[in-house]
Order: sequence, then C-alpha cells, then structure tokens
Amino acid sequence: MLRLKVCGMKYEDNTEAIAAMQPEYLGFIFYKPSKRYCGAALSGAFVRQLPESSIKTGVFVNESISEIDTIIDAYGLKAVQLHGEESPEVCAYFKTTGVQVLKAIPVGDSIDWDRVKAYEGSVDFFLFDTLTKGYGGSGQTFPHRLLESYALSTPYFLSGGIDSSIWSSVSGLTLPGLYGFDINSKFEVEPGRKDVALVQTFNQHRKQFNGLRHYIG
Repeated sequence: MLRLKVCGMKYEDNTEAIAAMQPEYLGFIFYKPSKRYCGAALSGAFVRQLPESSIKTGVFVNESISEIDTIIDAYGLKAVQLHGEESPEVCAYFKTTGVQVLKAIPVGDSIDWDRVKAYEGSVDFFLFDTLTKGYGGSGQTFPHRLLESYALSTPYFLSGGIDSSIWSSVSGLTLPGLYGFDINSKFEVEPGRKDVALVQTFNQHRKQFNGLRHYIG
C-alpha cells in the first residue's frame, strides 16, 4: 500500500482537519527559516493529543542532536525527517532511540548512488526531493524515471512538487522501493495551511491507485 505523508502542518484547525483523514504520516517543520516553521504556532500538548493513526514526524535541517531530542520529547514525535547534510552516524543514533528515521536526498538531473548507499542500514526510509538552493518546499519536481534503477533495500517516499498529476506521471514507470508520497506546497492555500478538499481528493485517488501495484518493485 502506498502511504501518504502530509507535510508542513502549522495551524491547529487545519492540522485537525487533515489528521481526520488519517494519512499515515503528518509532518511538522522545525526549521526556523521555513515559512512552515511550526514551533511558534503549535504546542507540544496540541501535537501530542492528535490521533495515533498518523505518525507524527518532525522535520529538521542540520539541527543539533540535543535539540532534536528535546523536541521529540516535547511533541511526542514518532519519526524524524533529516533534511540537511546529516551524516549516516547521526541518522543511526536516532534509530537507536526508537523513532523512525527518514533521510532526505536531493535529486537534480542525476542521483549520486554512492552517497545514498552510505545511509543503508542507518535509516528507515529515504525521501527523494527536488534539488534546490533551499531545503524543500519548492514545489518543483525532478525526473522520476531516475528511480527506475533503484536497487537498495530501504523503501522511500517520493517528494518534490507532488500534485494530482503524479498518478499519470508514475503509472508508466517501474519504481522499485516506492513506499509513499510526501505532499506539501501544491496542496496549500498559504504556507502551512492545506486545502482540505484538495488533500481529501488526493487521498481518495491514492487509495484507489493502491490497487495498481504493477509499477512498484
């Protein structure tokens, strides 16, 4: 089954509406330069009381281990997404703490497979995102055909400008290891606030598409 991760949640009412759809993952960005930084808008108590049906995921960029540990405890996070230049050793540390670890890999016109392989065994999932000057949230895509040659054992999320056109763009590809989709900016009415109806429609299509598994390795 293809999972859904809705990332960049920032507002209480909007977060509750998205959580009610029971996506497998909810993403909260704790990178202060981001327009979707949630640390000043959402309390730990609020995030903690959200349904357990969605894995609460904190997104961090080159943050210190101690700060990430503090936020994990305060917000009751069950997963971390490391979106910077974090080493395999840092990723491996968080795996030992019992949270799931997603490591973002920026993708341009090619993929440095040696770099990706260095994280094998240190993470639970990769998250392939579009290479930009920043750290995600660009709404830009990369050539998904690059992942047809994926030969590692770690499953991955597909990210970077995902919108409703994803169904047609991947239906003709063989994408071994594809675990789910990470959606964000293409489903917003403003940074951090999702268009609930648009996400609902995407979620329904995703559930229908789960029956078509011929392109998944």
